[in-house]
Amino acid sequence: MTQRVRVDLGARSYDVVVGRGAIGELSSLIPDDVKRVALITQDGVPVDASSHLPGKVSVSRHVIGGSEDHKSLGTIERLCEEFAAAGLTRNDLVVGVGGGMVTDVAGFAAASWHRGVRVVHVSTTLVGMIDAAIGGKTGVNLRSGKNLVGAFWQPSGVICDTAFLDSLPEREQRCGRGEMAKYHFLTGDDLLSLDLDSRIARCVQIKAEVVGSDERESGRRAILNYGHTLGHALEIASDFAIAHGESVAIGMMFAAHLARALGRIDDARVEQHRRVIVDHYGLSVTVPAGIRRDQLVELMHHDKKAVDGLTFVLDGARGIETVRGVDSSALNTAFTALSVL
Repeated sequence: MTQRVRVDLGARSYDVVVGRGAIGELSSLIPDDVKRVALITQDGVPVDASSHLPGKVSVSRHVIGGSEDHKSLGTIERLCEEFAAAGLTRNDLVVGVGGGMVTDVAGFAAASWHRGVRVVHVSTTLVGMIDAAIGGKTGVNLRSGKNLVGAFWQPSGVICDTAFLDSLPEREQRCGRGEMAKYHFLTGDDLLSLDLDSRIARCVQIKAEVVGSDERESGRRAILNYGHTLGHALEIASDFAIAHGESVAIGMMFAAHLARALGRIDDARVEQHRRVIVDHYGLSVTVPAGIRRDQLVELMHHDKKAVDGLTFVLDGARGIETVRGVDSSALNTAFTALSVL
């Protein structure tokens, strides 16, 4: 059984279809005037989305590399050259099939080609289903940091077929659990009381509501970056040996210690973070040896939110919110709590 979650953006609203067998509803998300589909994916993605597209469309397949160094402007340039060769027009469609990297790249390529063509995402990973594929944030990396070049470009629809998760490698499952843990602290919902499909749908609903209230991250949407400030720095410092969801888990634990150091939360709330992240989702909150705090601080200064000193999304009495200009003393206390030298 599938559920449809609406992302309410007025004339640009769209549906996210969640549940086992959701791929069967892909054709319902394809606009009637589409003649060509550019399908972007990676080798090894075990989904044949082309068989679920309307028979009247012609499909070109575009494969991008699997490692983070392929999440680049060079990849966007290559895709656009391939779009030209395929005859993709402004009335046609890009379909991204894969995890968060694929949907980020496919979305940015769609936003760039002819200054914007429509895009539909078929998410095949847990982190993509509850985060990356929804909300219109697209982008690629620079050597200076993650996702520093991109665009807000909303999809026309998203497919989250939870049957795809059956064959997902354990590490990809951990990545998804890192992002899923975040939603426990955004609303206070008892997500653990829900089965997996319902939990995914609820995470999508939470994100849809936040995106609907602040599409371009001018305020409230920043709460979806909980754990990401340190998380992105850890990914870069480890040369992406620490995957995104794993780094977000560590980043949330760091954020809890930082909020405690600033007097925003108490020890019991810090312990609640540990129980959810470590006990319930089985994630590590240990920073690998060899990664230094000065290195992480330097990388965090390149974070997109760092417009007025170091900026973090932190827990507090009023819930999760953005805190600017965090002082070095509190940072050092939080780093010490995680045994980062």
